[in-house]
Amino acid sequence: MPNTDQPGNQKQTTKNQQPRRSVSEDADTILIPLHELKSTLYNILIKAGLPSSQAQTCAEIFATNSLEGVYSHGVNRFPKFIEYLKAGNIKAGSQAVCKNRIGSLEQWDGQSGPGPVNAMICAERAMELAREYGMGCVTLANTNHWLRGGTYGWKAAKAGFAYIAWSNTIANMPAWGATDRKLGNNPVIIAVPHGEEAIVLDMALSQYSFGALEMKKQKNEQLPLPGGYDKQGNLTTDPASIMESWRPLPIGYWKGAGLSLLLDVLATILSGGLSTAQITAAGPETRLSQVFIAIDISKLHNYTTIAASINAILTDYASSIPERNGARIRYPGEQVVEIRKENLKKGVPVLRKTWELVLRSG
Repeated sequence: MPNTDQPGNQKQTTKNQQPRRSVSEDADTILIPLHELKSTLYNILIKAGLPSSQAQTCAEIFATNSLEGVYSHGVNRFPKFIEYLKAGNIKAGSQAVCKNRIGSLEQWDGQSGPGPVNAMICAERAMELAREYGMGCVTLANTNHWLRGGTYGWKAAKAGFAYIAWSNTIANMPAWGATDRKLGNNPVIIAVPHGEEAIVLDMALSQYSFGALEMKKQKNEQLPLPGGYDKQGNLTTDPASIMESWRPLPIGYWKGAGLSLLLDVLATILSGGLSTAQITAAGPETRLSQVFIAIDISKLHNYTTIAASINAILTDYASSIPERNGARIRYPGEQVVEIRKENLKKGVPVLRKTWELVLRSG
């Protein structure tokens, strides 16, 4: 991922040297300039054993995810990443290698390397294959959490590709009608170009991702809609109760459960990697299976009309009548652009207690 800030070349920020800030803060949140956030994360990753190139990629992705408002899969997840790195679940210096080529389809092995590094390699390779064949598919076994799957959707779509990707996870969601965990909340990403930005759907197959539940829990906030069951089997908006029961709601109820199952099946057989059941049996959430598909839309016969078609669809979509006066109907990813601009101007919001964990992790 492009990195104009070059975090490795900046003055180090350590536990005892807090980033400088010139923006307003509140009791629970601090606002950190993007370049200082990247630099701090980079230095901690170097200290934890990542080589410079991997540390730079990971610092960029962690910081950018928070910059664009996906805090649950940005800085909030950084201490967990360091924990996995120190435990050897993430192997510093290892990265994805190609094991098998079948025309526009390739099978890669992540060798338990850092998930964001492996995902970026495979997303970029899928685009290279798409430039050659029109469509490229890269499957990835034995990798780690890719953080925010939308990262790679944004990259592909802004480069002119339609993009579909998904990952399996550890078992963290019951099948429909069951009470024990057999399914992953396997995230799926669909992205298409839109002007200089993109339309990006990035969603877990649970109503709320566990990162989102954890963030709501940290803030002592309730969910806007029921997100799962408590231990007594009652639907609840309390994130702590859902995390305790391990019974999040699948999106679309039985439909989301079925989609989760089939995404796991496809990721497993296409990559030759582990299934959700096998990942769960092994212990920590590692050695995941993922799929990356890129389509070069410039090769389509209707390419010259695609932008107009997308604009017409979005215009009709935006004309929806909102249920609340003054509300705005946004397409997936639209709010990211607004949040990015705001956080670049004011600083990236980080919960104080999360930032303390980040600094202690180094």
